[in-house]
Amino acid sequence: MESQIKKIHQQLVSKQITCTALVQEKLELLKQNTYNSVNSLLDTLALDLAAKVDAKIANDEEIGLLEGIPFGIKDVYMVQGTYTTASSDLLKKYKSAYTATAIQKLLDAGAIPLVKENCDSFGHGSSSENTIFGAVKNAINPELVSGGSSGGSAVNVAKEYTVFSIGGDTGGSVRQPAGYNNIYGLKPSYGRISRYGLMAYASSTDCVGPLAKSIEDIRIVLNVMSGKDGRDQTSYVSEEISEASVLESKEIKTVGYFKNFIESEAIAPQVKADFLASIEKIKAKGIEVKELDFFKSDTLVSTYYTLAMAETASNLSRLDGTNYGNRIEGENLKDTYSITRSENFSEETKRRIVGGNQVLSQGFSDAIYLKGLALRDQISANFDKDFKEVDVILSPVTPASPPKIGDSLNDPLAMYLSDAYTVGFSLGQLPTLTVPQGTVTGMQVTAAKNNDATVLKFANFLKDTL
Repeated sequence: MESQIKKIHQQLVSKQITCTALVQEKLELLKQNTYNSVNSLLDTLALDLAAKVDAKIANDEEIGLLEGIPFGIKDVYMVQGTYTTASSDLLKKYKSAYTATAIQKLLDAGAIPLVKENCDSFGHGSSSENTIFGAVKNAINPELVSGGSSGGSAVNVAKEYTVFSIGGDTGGSVRQPAGYNNIYGLKPSYGRISRYGLMAYASSTDCVGPLAKSIEDIRIVLNVMSGKDGRDQTSYVSEEISEASVLESKEIKTVGYFKNFIESEAIAPQVKADFLASIEKIKAKGIEVKELDFFKSDTLVSTYYTLAMAETASNLSRLDGTNYGNRIEGENLKDTYSITRSENFSEETKRRIVGGNQVLSQGFSDAIYLKGLALRDQISANFDKDFKEVDVILSPVTPASPPKIGDSLNDPLAMYLSDAYTVGFSLGQLPTLTVPQGTVTGMQVTAAKNNDATVLKFANFLKDTL
């Protein structure tokens, strides 16, 4: 299977290139880039690690598959001694005291971190415009948004500034920018990868997710990061996915899609036409396709944002400038808290905190928050029913093409609705992969929980079919 990781590994082993030269080349591209995809470069660390890889190769020592491979990290992951800003004023000078489990596993495998990548502040957004470092520009058309919140990560992969990048997906934050920038982006099953060291947005749906230009690179990185972690009680032991198993797609016989997604008034005519044309190509390969019934997209969006805002209000309550962050002194302690949070949080973050506190407040929690929890259970039950009938579910990633930079900031509701086709799978905690085929912003392949291998198998089938 096609793989940049394997190609570079072979070049390193055969001494066609040096790791130091490779890292320097990528760092130079990142320095010169005009897409606002970089928050901070990890150049000293990267070059030190590259020199060690070169020394091993010079001594004819064996190196691992990921050893010497340059990658990027969304700026919401802890990496000890590096700035971890969450693209916010509040944490713009904060340095991590420890390293996230998923990132540490990559470091242990020898991968080389190059950059902390621009994103929507604290993951709050679907366009990577809510950031103190400037809006991230789309890799295909710089006048358009890159998608969010992992926009910088998607752009760096699409432009080949990094071989792969690690984003974070709460309601579509890996899948949507992957679709906007024509690459692969995976939200694995919830709990497959430890969340320890990832800044919490909505803890019940947060997932660590890789972005890359090939299915094989997604598989390699997923295997390395997966596994049980004692510091994250939602994580679990998972089986490694082999390359051979991804090539075996014959066991997938039935595909479903949500009829109401395609018949929605919100979907762009071209996205609808492209998706239905893709369905016909799949049918022509002898696979049965079923129309499925699902919750309306506005119900999914409102359920997701009710729960996500409640959780982010709780998670961000610790950020008041007392223990860490950019503290602004007021006349008294209460005033200090108020000013610090008002001045340092983005408008979108404040909107989500206020909304979250509202749905959790006395008199509203029963009517709104508890109803959201009940709806989430119904959504999960609906998925359980669907996966008794079909092996995978296909859907567009977004209802429409990426908007121009600036449009989303002027219409927050439109930004929320751009997540209409991603948030349901987050609420179900299902493995979902964006593939760069099928529509202008790609398609999502979703399988039952813990069936991440099935997602990769069908993505490989689509690569040769569409």
